[in-house]
Amino acid sequence: SPKADCAPLANILIFFTNLHFRKKRGKMEETILTERGLSMSNTPEDAARLERKFKSCQKVLTALGDPTRQHLICIMLQQKCSGERVIELAQKTNLSRPAISQHMRILKEAGIVKSRKEKTYIYYYLDPEVGELDSLLSLFGDIREFMKNVPDRSVED
Repeated sequence: SPKADCAPLANILIFFTNLHFRKKRGKMEETILTERGLSMSNTPEDAARLERKFKSCQKVLTALGDPTRQHLICIMLQQKCSGERVIELAQKTNLSRPAISQHMRILKEAGIVKSRKEKTYIYYYLDPEVGELDSLLSLFGDIREFMKNVPDRSVED
């Protein structure tokens, strides 16, 4: 199936991470992924901050969490930069035009996809500026820092 060909979430995150680092002029410092100056020591305040970040990233996480939307993003990554119409995306999937439109609406609301209208046609394309990306990368960085301080519980008693 086409969905299996596209290591979905990993490819999407790599794509957006690369955009993010290009946007940051190549500064691939680990500190970009976390809030500068804040380290995680797994205090209740750190856990509360992590929870707030999860809530602020909920729309984009939900949008990226759906396998169909992952597949649509992968299709869009391989297509022309000028965008794709719903009918063109429907022809490349097993989905109806209304289903594609619904998924595009969710991706658009999450800030992953933009659209532009030309006459009566609407073209959808990936948003290279993805404003939510910084928040998502910061969340992943904080999760990584939080996990570094979690005690190893794999030792058998």
